Amino acid sequence: MLREHHRGTIWYHLRSLWTHILQQGPGVIVANPQASSPTRGGTLAESSVVISSRGVERLRSGHLWVYRSDIRSAPADACAVVRLVDDRGRFHGRAFYSDKSQIAVRLLTHDDTPVDRAFFTERIRRAAAYRRIIVQNTDAYRLVYGEADQLPSLIVDRYGDYLVMQTLSQGTERTKSLFVEILVELFSPKGILERNDPKVRLLEGLDQRVSILYGEVPHEIVAKENAISFAYDLQKGQKTGSFLDQRENHSAARRYAAGEVLDCFSYQGGFALTIADKCQHVEGVDMAPAAVESARRNQQLNSISNVTFREGNSFDLLKEYDDVGRRFQMVILDPPAFAKNRDSIPAAHRGYKEINLRALKILHPGGILLTCSCSYHITEPLFLQILAEAANDARRTVVVVERRTQAQDHPILLTMPETHYLKCLIVRVLE
Repeated sequence: MLREHHRGTIWYHLRSLWTHILQQGPGVIVANPQASSPTRGGTLAESSVVISSRGVERLRSGHLWVYRSDIRSAPADACAVVRLVDDRGRFHGRAFYSDKSQIAVRLLTHDDTPVDRAFFTERIRRAAAYRRIIVQNTDAYRLVYGEADQLPSLIVDRYGDYLVMQTLSQGTERTKSLFVEILVELFSPKGILERNDPKVRLLEGLDQRVSILYGEVPHEIVAKENAISFAYDLQKGQKTGSFLDQRENHSAARRYAAGEVLDCFSYQGGFALTIADKCQHVEGVDMAPAAVESARRNQQLNSISNVTFREGNSFDLLKEYDDVGRRFQMVILDPPAFAKNRDSIPAAHRGYKEINLRALKILHPGGILLTCSCSYHITEPLFLQILAEAANDARRTVVVVERRTQAQDHPILLTMPETHYLKCLIVRVLE
């Protein structure tokens, strides 16, 4: 009787285990499905996440995110990679999963294929191959751009012989050591730094940190962009050391640069120093003392004498120059994001209109305004509308000569608007 009871118990557990294996699909079987480290063959341990029909449709539309409101059931703890299924058990892909963020799922693939070392190696290799085609005249560029390279929440920037990585979700954080191994294998960098200090990591339940993951990373890196040398502080500079998304717009500005130029929100001098040899004089203005100091350091590196960098409030300065009747052949506006969320759009609208109105008023007839917005919530149609309102109020007639966006190493995923954030308009004042 007792033996029969044990046999029944053993059979029950074997059947439960077999059912679990079938539900997990062809992934590697491990004792702990929540484990974050690679298992046999490099495949990451998996659990299943059930998503709603609305979540399924979102993925089918080409978006890579599923929000927590569309999660029907999920593991109690965060996993590196999960299988996505609907209420009927149908497979819809593999994804990074977060048990903290409102972005619960970040899709990696629709295919029922192992997500392992080979998978990530191929994705990174493909990203690098694309950069070899489109990146020119620079030692500093974005090597991996998250969702647009089908590696959601992973950022890798290259500065000469050094790489800077950001793992911005629980999934990429748990896979970080594997990414480091792959990057070393593919690119042989002298050092890899993690710049994991963005506040978005707090939404994932992750800490903020800056540390060296491989090799050595010096305090200052000097790299060229459009034949101009820039010094980068990878540990303390903005983003991963600098803003790399304006590189092609810096080059485009040279086509129109001439005479006296005012560069507002000049930061490290990217626009000012790139166009300097085309101009009589360039004045760069930024509120941050550290930015002005960095711009002057870059000016010294290139022995450029016709640029002046100064601390100042660009809003106030534009009004002051208008009041005293000072005029320029070109004005550049590259402000920080005015709209951090939807609620701030009205205030951002007013801010963008004000600086563009003031800039248009101090341009000579035939002058050029290069104006930017890096606010995702300010769409290009809205930005064009704001500029039209500013032109009308300034009583200037303007034509758009170029509509530009972020550099090509920051590609835009067509079905994911979040990957398109930078707008750059070049307009000419007719009268």
